Amino acid sequence: MKLNEIYKTQAISKFPVISFEVFPPQNGFEKLDSELDLLKKYNPALISVTSTSAATNFEQNLLVQNIQNTLQVPVMPHLTCMRNTKHDVEEYLTVLNDAQTCCILALRGDYPTDGTTPCSDFKYANELVEFIKSKSNISIGVAGYPEGHIESASIKDDINNLKKKIDAGADVIYTQLFFDDEKFFRYTELVEDAGINVPIIAGIMPILSYKQIKKMTTLANISVPANISDKIEQYKDDADSMREFGIETAVSQCRKLIDSGICGLHFYTLNKAYSVSKILDNIL
Repeated sequence: MKLNEIYKTQAISKFPVISFEVFPPQNGFEKLDSELDLLKKYNPALISVTSTSAATNFEQNLLVQNIQNTLQVPVMPHLTCMRNTKHDVEEYLTVLNDAQTCCILALRGDYPTDGTTPCSDFKYANELVEFIKSKSNISIGVAGYPEGHIESASIKDDINNLKKKIDAGADVIYTQLFFDDEKFFRYTELVEDAGINVPIIAGIMPILSYKQIKKMTTLANISVPANISDKIEQYKDDADSMREFGIETAVSQCRKLIDSGICGLHFYTLNKAYSVSKILDNIL
């Protein structure tokens, strides 16, 4: 099933399509299998699998096939410019086709921090999207940044880059996590004003720890409203309260997005299903 077909169901059900993101674990699939077992009762329409520096395309594909075989849902592996040559991409597309994988998330990716040299066949994600479209019929998702990519000069420049990805053949936009809903709503307006008419899926990451939020807001352009920031400071040494506050915050955010008619909610699970399950218990 193509990505745009998956998200057409929202127009019928009037409720957002639910999807999850996981990453290849370092020590086998058993623990992740138990996490996914907790989430499968929410009938996800899609599960995405990140590309990490520690996992090869082969290892990522093992997880893709494991999820497809056990949960019987479409799986969307990530593919980045930084880690793949044109030959790598062609080879991986053949593997995905053989596994009947229907979609892929095409990303530029982060520059390596381990001293390795990034691949140079693709400089930007739109180039990767265009190449994938020329070599396959696979459906393609891309990333969107509600407050602009951290390397973009402005939100306008960032949306211009987004349009290049859509014009190259991408079907759906999955946004980076955000905490300021008004900035997300403004972003969707700007995207539509730019003539981009594909589904925009809201990326949701539950607050789990003080360290997690500090890391995310350092690496990416993500603002934290004062009412949330104050609570994060208050609970930074209280793991249980932090987790419960994270659930409460995400529930409120999701309800507001649902009321706005959002097409889909994409949960970044960090391979920890408890918070996501509690959020869904409160909004479904």
